[in-house]
Amino acid sequence: MNLKSALAIIALLVSNNAALAADTPSSTTRSDPMMDRYSAASERKDWKTAASVMQDALAKDPANADYHNLYAYSLRKSGTQDMDLVFKHYNEALRIDPDHRGAHEYLGEAYLMVGNLAKAKEHLSVLDKLCFFPCDEYSDLKKAIADYERKQVSR
Repeated sequence: MNLKSALAIIALLVSNNAALAADTPSSTTRSDPMMDRYSAASERKDWKTAASVMQDALAKDPANADYHNLYAYSLRKSGTQDMDLVFKHYNEALRIDPDHRGAHEYLGEAYLMVGNLAKAKEHLSVLDKLCFFPCDEYSDLKKAIADYERKQVSR
């Protein structure tokens, strides 16, 4: 590796760390009361309450991709049979923010729940492009797909 390549890699790593720091809430950042309520419910694994909180949040801010993503996730975790509603909100999150890594991961997992491995792999492919380095969303969906495939083979 030459010096120019090494410097480019270092610059990339430094800029990546700066971007991560920008995503970390500072002490001056006001918290989102809806997200606080959601977090409390999800920590208790009270998915029905978490879904209700996100439904209220969406009524106030329907253009929030995180709210759509977490509403769909909460519905899915609560055991809903209305997967059309789950897909609607994951897709709305991605319409608002096409690069929303969490929505891609969770939508891929939802596709596995309905037996659509091909669609789950499509979202894994998108995450592969979005995550310059392996990210949790990519790793988690990749593991879910591997588990799904292993279960299909053992049937």
